[in-house]
Parts: sequence; C-alpha cells; structure tokens
Amino acid sequence: MAYEKGYVYKLMDEGGPTDCREEYFKEASAEMIRARTLCAKANAKMPDDPSYVADLEELFGRKLDGIRILTPFICDFGNRVKFGKNVFINHSAILSASGGIEFEDGVSIAPGVRIATINHDFNERHTKYTYGKVTNKKNAWLGINVTVCPGVTIGKYAVVAAGAVVTKDVSDYAVVGGCPAKVIKMQNLAADRF
Repeated sequence: MAYEKGYVYKLMDEGGPTDCREEYFKEASAEMIRARTLCAKANAKMPDDPSYVADLEELFGRKLDGIRILTPFICDFGNRVKFGKNVFINHSAILSASGGIEFEDGVSIAPGVRIATINHDFNERHTKYTYGKVTNKKNAWLGINVTVCPGVTIGKYAVVAAGAVVTKDVSDYAVVGGCPAKVIKMQNLAADRF
C-alpha cells in the first residue's frame, strides 16, 4: 500500500497507534536518525564552542534566537518540537518528541528533565506505539530531573518540583511535586506581572 508523505505524523497527531513494521513508519525512522545524528554532533562540541547552536538549528529547522539550549541534549524528533520566545533548556534534557512538544514563551527547563510523548502498546509493545502531545504553557518551570508523561499540559506559570513525575495536566499557577505529581499549593495570580 502506498502512503502519502507525512502520513505517520498524521497518525501521531491523532494519538496513534502506529506500527513500526509498516512502510509509512520509514519516514519516522529517518527523522529519528537525522535528529540523533545532529544531537550527537552538537554534544561532541565543547560547551564553549557556539557552533553547536547551528546543529540544533538544523535539528529544529529554525533559528534559535532567544532560545537557549545547553548540551548535552537529546531529541529524537526535531521536526515535532515548537518553541515560543525566551525558552531555556538546561543541560541533560531528553525530549522523546514524536507525539509533539510545545514550549510557549518563557518556559524554563532545569537539568535532567525528560519529556515523553510516546508510549508502547500494552500487548504489542515492540511494534505498536501511541502518542500524546506535551504542552508547556507560558512561563512554566520544570525542576531538575522532572519526568513529564505523554499527553500532559503544564499550565502557565506552573512550577513542577524537582524529581516529580507528571502523569496528569497541571493547572495554571499550580506548584506540584511528587510521584505521581500532586498540587502542593497555588501561586498568587499576581505572578502574571512578570
């Protein structure tokens, strides 16, 4: 069967499933190799060598003006990540981005954050995958070693405490922590002033 270009991404946007044995999945496999190769190039450079940014710009297919990403950095689908303005991603982040990841303006990501947008089918875990886009809204802040699971939205100005595992949406202005993450407190709405 012939598939039109981008069919695999249509399936990902719909949540899947996809089957890695199917012809349409070759497009996704090619993007994974492209993305991992560009990340390896960026990570092989010294941290004070600004040329690593060009590798990341190629990865994401855009200029990274106003976006700062520190290496080492891993992303398997550069074509599935969207950035707003003034986004900061600290070192050792892992973006498993096939389902789509969005960083709105002012998002801050601490070292060691992991964002997953893919899951394995319970019964056919080696061949079939499901997806859920992760959205990080305006000025959200994810602490060190946070894990965000597929399909989650982190609300605007929300803070996710170090080491949290986020399995459900986080409300605007919430401070969450734990495994699974639960609301610790709500911030004052005056946070909108910055």
